Amino acid sequence: MARIAGVDLPRDKRVEIGLTYIYGVGRSRSNEILQKANVDPNTRVKDLTEAEVNTLRSIIDEYNVEGD
Repeated sequence: MARIAGVDLPRDKRVEIGLTYIYGVGRSRSNEILQKANVDPNTRVKDLTEAEVNTLRSIIDEYNVEGD
């Protein structure tokens, strides 16, 4: 399970939907983040590589989201 911004993303959801579990990230911002990270929105959270998760973390850290 990927943990980003203090939130455990559901493993079986697409990453596009999983990112919306983070307070402050909706569908449009989720797609914007994935485009910056060059990650396919249809990828399942469980199939993300560690490098992709780290890239997503660094991009999300630039936004004002949960816990900020």
